[in-house]
Amino acid sequence: MIRPVTIAVLAIGGQGGGVLVDWIVALAEREGWRAQSTSVPGVAQRTGATIYYVEAIEAPAGRVPVFSPMAAPGDVDIVIAAEWMEAGRAIQRGLVTPDRTTLIASTHRTLAVSEKEIPGDGLADSATVTAAARAAAKRVAAFDMAALAEQAGNVVSSVLFGALCGTGALPFPRAAFEAVIAEAGIGVQGSLRGFGLGFDAVDAPALGVKPQPPVLPPALAPLGHQAYDALLLRAAALPVGAHAMLAEGLKHVVSYQDIDYGSAYLDAVEAVVREVPVSSARDTVAEAAAKYIARAMAYDDVIRVAALKTQPSRSPRIQREMRGQVLAVTEFMHPRAEEMLGLLPQRAGIAIGRRPRLVALLDRIAGGPKRIRTDTVVGFLTLYIVAGLRGWRRKTLRHAQESARIETWLTTVRTVAGKDPALAAELLANQRLIKGYSETHARGLDKFSRVMAASERLAGRPDAAVWVRRLRDAALKDEQGSTLDAALRTVDSFLDERTAA
Repeated sequence: MIRPVTIAVLAIGGQGGGVLVDWIVALAEREGWRAQSTSVPGVAQRTGATIYYVEAIEAPAGRVPVFSPMAAPGDVDIVIAAEWMEAGRAIQRGLVTPDRTTLIASTHRTLAVSEKEIPGDGLADSATVTAAARAAAKRVAAFDMAALAEQAGNVVSSVLFGALCGTGALPFPRAAFEAVIAEAGIGVQGSLRGFGLGFDAVDAPALGVKPQPPVLPPALAPLGHQAYDALLLRAAALPVGAHAMLAEGLKHVVSYQDIDYGSAYLDAVEAVVREVPVSSARDTVAEAAAKYIARAMAYDDVIRVAALKTQPSRSPRIQREMRGQVLAVTEFMHPRAEEMLGLLPQRAGIAIGRRPRLVALLDRIAGGPKRIRTDTVVGFLTLYIVAGLRGWRRKTLRHAQESARIETWLTTVRTVAGKDPALAAELLANQRLIKGYSETHARGLDKFSRVMAASERLAGRPDAAVWVRRLRDAALKDEQGSTLDAALRTVDSFLDERTAA
């Protein structure tokens, strides 16, 4: 009995899954086969992938094949996944089997909504999919096809099509594959470039091989700017283990504000490092200070958000990602009255903040949801003017509040650094809890305050650093903070027992 070749394609929005399936069907028909494709769309662009299913058969003359409308577990010859976690989903569904399935997949990641919702690192473990792919598939062709697509100036579907040809899973010559792309008549040159890169990469031993880090020049090498190079010279006097992070931190802080702000950043790092005894722990604390003090000083205010949305590289990046199909760019912003007050001088902001009626009026006028079209002159200029207030930032109420919080935090760090460097490093890392602006910032700040308060009670215990890390990890598990609540109750239980004893 002649059986069809069965192919399942899993792709999310913008990856060209429909185009890839059209190419496969056109290829089979061009070679005299019969083919049919169906699709089951995902819920949204990244909450669920569209699953396409193709059956193709070299049917004898005069006979009409009857095709199945859906992929059946254990009965798929080729699975093509446009993203690595979608390959994992295909394996979970039983579409990949070791006796027959060739798995062709891109190893890059496009974060799912569930991964983005987690305040901390919600990234799913790609290594689990790697192990599953090796065990479940008859043959695996997996590498970063998104990178090759970018190199070709095309989308990942063309690279996947080239990889399909390179595996030999379909009995058609390369010329037939390329002819199908040419006959489509749209983006032919870019698609052919992507196809060629995918074809050539099939035999590369990429699966499970971690790329080696690039060889970097000395982290604090002078750049030719006198004032900035003076900061680099200061940073070079700090522990060697922190040099790479200091270089990044300086760049981040200076681009956020100015050279003087970079000097203040080094002052803060140096003050922490001075309190740490000379030991291997000094490098660890210095690196943590370099990283998290920079993050704290480059806080997200309205000025920062406006600057990010109007930076010169943003519009070309959006156009590139959307393949020139952008019709409008609307920024969804939700400033509260607190953000508006934060832009005022310290005294004025405090005075207005003490008058609830004025705060409510400000919230009605300037707060609440905002939709700003940055593809229009008026919308772009509005945010561009706000971004231009960077020079005013250090005179604002928000900056005074952030500076006071940072100083209180670093005072605590410096106090424990000499006695318990491991705890000092964990207290510095608590800055991870604070991010974003508006309500996101308020929730993070609340979690930060609760973890820091608990750390004061834990100080002096040999496992204080371990427990602070556990509390922070719990705080990063969910947005609402229910996991942190449970962890704090655990800490309260054994601390209360010690007090009672």
